[in-house]
Amino acid sequence: MNDPTTIHPTRPGTSNRWPAGRAFLRVAGCLFGASVVATAELTPEAIDSLPAPRREAWQAYWQRSRELAANDRAALEAELAAHGLEAARPAPDGGDFKLSAKPGDPWFGGAQAGQLAGIVISYQTPAGGWSKHTGYSKGPREPGMQWSSQYDPGSSPHYLGTFDNRSTTEQLQFLAGIAQATGRDDCRASFNRGLDYILAAQYPHGGWPQVFPLEGDYHDDVTLNDDAMTRILELLEGIASGDGHFAFLDAAKRAEAAAALKRGIDCVMRIQVRQGDRLAGWCAQYEALTLEPAPARKMEPTALVSIETGNLLKILMRIREPKPELRASIEGGLAWLERVEISGLRKTKRDGKTVYVEDPASTETYWARFYDLADNRPLFPGRDGVIYDSFNEMARHNELGYDYYSTRPSGAIGSSQKKWRKQLAKAD
Repeated sequence: MNDPTTIHPTRPGTSNRWPAGRAFLRVAGCLFGASVVATAELTPEAIDSLPAPRREAWQAYWQRSRELAANDRAALEAELAAHGLEAARPAPDGGDFKLSAKPGDPWFGGAQAGQLAGIVISYQTPAGGWSKHTGYSKGPREPGMQWSSQYDPGSSPHYLGTFDNRSTTEQLQFLAGIAQATGRDDCRASFNRGLDYILAAQYPHGGWPQVFPLEGDYHDDVTLNDDAMTRILELLEGIASGDGHFAFLDAAKRAEAAAALKRGIDCVMRIQVRQGDRLAGWCAQYEALTLEPAPARKMEPTALVSIETGNLLKILMRIREPKPELRASIEGGLAWLERVEISGLRKTKRDGKTVYVEDPASTETYWARFYDLADNRPLFPGRDGVIYDSFNEMARHNELGYDYYSTRPSGAIGSSQKKWRKQLAKAD
């Protein structure tokens, strides 16, 4: 169902300090004379204020989320009762789940991958997704154990099912490799449950939240940060395009994936920031109901993001026979990356800290991670909530943990663009 929304690029007012919460007023499209609007949280009250038929679609989505959350709770409670346990045990903590094997690698048919598959399946939530930072090396989930290590037993679920840090999409890519290599029925069934979870999590306008069932706050935002939505689109594109990695899926599932992919791409095109009469890149988060660009944590302001824009463009350039509006979107994103690239910088160390110094002889091309929505000024937000004018100034006051400068977008405007233009030339 269509969910038309007008996009107004936004930026903070005169202060360089962001509010800690999200229940605040901000100027929408301030450069264009728009009025002050309130941040639209995704709540039953906000949904009830929507006009029909948008209201009905969002009410159904909200109810679906509540029911799946209730099913997650009930499944754990049933396990506790069945095994005579008084309280749930936390899941073991671990690193991000990231595959090194590529589709078709013989590793998927081996004993190590087969054993890991059983562990991964054991941590699939009743709703069908996966949490993040789970210690799979500790063995399979045991009865009465939570599916997530991200919150204490008895607390409200946190990242119980998520797309953050490759979660859910990476587990599905892994299970697809096992299913295709071995034909294991449990991997096929788990994959289908996971795909159904992705389809259930898709918002009426085509975007996806970071966490599902819904958790609140910025976790409900349509999230491109850390490529969350981009990896969903990548998975769906592989299924819809007939990639042999997913040959075990039937035609009906492929059709569902193709339909979800189309809605997702339509959403992506609608949330692309426009600067005057030119398309630019994308932001890291967008409010679920309004699709307005939004902040998340203190070091994640409302801003254009170069790394996520580049990675999204790589996926969009895989779409076969792109329609004119998608081609225009891609062209706009590529042109924006070229406009904001930074030269004449050299990365070095000073007093044990990473710094960037001006060096006209440097051959490196960098992109800032964050850019101002209106004038493309690089932004350097610290964990202290302050947006600094330079990386070095921000680094003097904050611990680092982000790639505030990166060379990664070069892949999108380089090899990926070259391949895409060859494909277009053949099609034309």
